[in-house]
Amino acid sequence: MQADEVELAVADGIARVTLNRPARRNALTASMANALTAAWARIDADQAIRAVVLAAAPCGTFCAGMDLKEMAAARAEGADLLARIADPFQERLRAVRQPVVAALNGHFSGAGMLLAMGADIRVGLAGSRAAISEVRFGRGTSWAVPLLWMLPQPVLSEMMLTGAPLPVEELWRHGFVNHLEATPEVVLARALALAGQIARNAPLSVRAAKATLAAGMDLGCAGGLARGAELHRAVYASADAQEGPSAFAEGRVPVWQGR
Repeated sequence: MQADEVELAVADGIARVTLNRPARRNALTASMANALTAAWARIDADQAIRAVVLAAAPCGTFCAGMDLKEMAAARAEGADLLARIADPFQERLRAVRQPVVAALNGHFSGAGMLLAMGADIRVGLAGSRAAISEVRFGRGTSWAVPLLWMLPQPVLSEMMLTGAPLPVEELWRHGFVNHLEATPEVVLARALALAGQIARNAPLSVRAAKATLAAGMDLGCAGGLARGAELHRAVYASADAQEGPSAFAEGRVPVWQGR
């Protein structure tokens, strides 16, 4: 992997992770997938990072999926490319404590859809398309289960069973994509603006909110409520819980301590 095929930059409490392989439509190699997993761990360990933007170099495609040429070469050697990836289905992304905003600045399919699924908020490019294309190439979609909480089951069935792309406008209509923008530049600008809003909020409250939503998906309503209450105990007992009302009463911007 070239050193810049996955870029990580941090500024003003926002980590920006960028897929940078535009000549191959930002298709993921095994080394890129491993670099992403390393980036999620670095971000998760940095208390100064409040939000994440997942972006891609402009080329008309956010991510075309896994690099099928590399996959074919591995198969010719008698290997499965996924065996060379520490976290082949990017489960570490879903576990990142900070909210992730995906700037989907073009088409996304396969692993591109997986990355979009792992984000908390998605900004799409009008006129682009999305696909879960694995059935067209003899690959699998075990990773797609969380999409049942994000898309209607009949829509998801059509995507997974046909492999055919859907307009991003349809995913926006079903709520999978939060915002649609007209150009890649505005897609990124909107994603950065959303991350900035998140980064200005109380960090303990934000992280507990994200974790509570994940708990609801994993445990159901009753279990999610119980887990959410546990997650928020530290929030209500924190100095920030006092700082927020005090700042409001005094007409000033709160100074969050994250404790």
